[in-house]
Amino acid sequence: MIGDKLHEECGVFGIFDTDGNRDVAPLVYYGLFSLQHRGQESAGIAAANERSIECRKGMGLVGDIFNPEIFSRIKGSAAVGHVRYSTAGSSSIENAQPFVSRSKLGSIAVAHNGTLTNADVMRELLEDAGIGFTSSSDSEVIVNLIAKNYRKGIEKSLTDTLKFIKGSYALVVLTGDALVGARDPNGIRPLCLGKLGEAWILASESCAIDAVGGEFIRDIEPAELIIINKEQVLSFSFSEKTRRATCAFEYVYFARPDSVIDKVDVYGSRVRAGEILGRESAAAADLVIGVPDSGMPAAIGYGRATGTPFGLGIVKSKYVGRTFIAPNQDMREKAVSVKHNVIASEVRDKRVVLIDDSIVRGTTSRWLVSILKRAGAREVHIRVCSPPVRFPCYFGIDTPHRRDLISNVNSVDELCKSLGADSLAFISVEGLLASLYRERCEARKGSDKPGYCLGCFTGEYPIPVSGEES
Repeated sequence: MIGDKLHEECGVFGIFDTDGNRDVAPLVYYGLFSLQHRGQESAGIAAANERSIECRKGMGLVGDIFNPEIFSRIKGSAAVGHVRYSTAGSSSIENAQPFVSRSKLGSIAVAHNGTLTNADVMRELLEDAGIGFTSSSDSEVIVNLIAKNYRKGIEKSLTDTLKFIKGSYALVVLTGDALVGARDPNGIRPLCLGKLGEAWILASESCAIDAVGGEFIRDIEPAELIIINKEQVLSFSFSEKTRRATCAFEYVYFARPDSVIDKVDVYGSRVRAGEILGRESAAAADLVIGVPDSGMPAAIGYGRATGTPFGLGIVKSKYVGRTFIAPNQDMREKAVSVKHNVIASEVRDKRVVLIDDSIVRGTTSRWLVSILKRAGAREVHIRVCSPPVRFPCYFGIDTPHRRDLISNVNSVDELCKSLGADSLAFISVEGLLASLYRERCEARKGSDKPGYCLGCFTGEYPIPVSGEES
């Protein structure tokens, strides 16, 4: 894991123009720009034309990889794109997506967000069948499984593949004449549907649909397979209904605040989390500030609930991304000093409440307490809008080993002392759920009631995992 935050693996985007008259690769480019927060390590776009699927990908940010010359080579009325932060598989161009498989039956491009819990078993079975791999990514397992069964047709090959794989996934699949989306039976990773004129869009977050001028239609349901071609849009379930378990960290940190995931407004959920945190663990203070960016809405909510004035006490450098390279502790601490700075005039001689979305290793929190006090803050009280992160994730989040999760090896009091704060409190699991349930409960009933994956907080996972990191 790089840095002092949890990282999502990637974002996916796909578009299919049913008229066939529009070159959509530039729209994928803009869609990926809006999903850049989900992966800053590599990016790729694959476009389908009458002859084949052409793909271009590279290491780095979307804006650094693509240019007019590249777009002259990847034209088509249907395309998929991907931004990546590595969890399964190393950081290399071989693991960049989309993955493309070419055969006499046709070409397929796959972009995948999530992690397969049975990827090693599936890889071994495919290798025993004589199928080779060019990467260490579990996403290549998916494209090879689809290609192996492609003679049965796209619908059958996909349903067969989805019955074999286990874990979390939001998929967009491109063929010569269709765009396909699928979401795992628990709905751990988000995927949504949009429309732009006569074109249909699949994206990890609704903000990407907004970015290209499209209209958000709905979320893809857990265990839903959707096939878009020139004639129609087909939708059906490929698995029995199971317990919905959307990743709670999507709302805490990963998603952009202007997205809506499973009928829950991300910004609103963060404000409500701050309000609940204020009611659960108020501190006597003169000012509440948020750690940019995801801590800011919660700080607004905390201020509303407690009557504490909200202020902009910390500035974040816009040129330091979430994946700032910091492979060791010394460099992590240097990275924090580059990323954040205090507005001294705002915090001087004040009792400050500092709102953050999470504490993972503690490097950022310790540094922020230090620079706030150095700038003249009389007291610094940390309030965190997620419960303590004590367990690893197996479903697409780059989590440190359990021993490196500071809340796993320290009590709240010990952690408070270690960070140098005057007090420390986390939102309760019940409080976090309450911040997510309010809108969603009104929209869903019966067996489709709200459900979230809380594994990194509770150690209870929605599907079995094969072994736990120590």
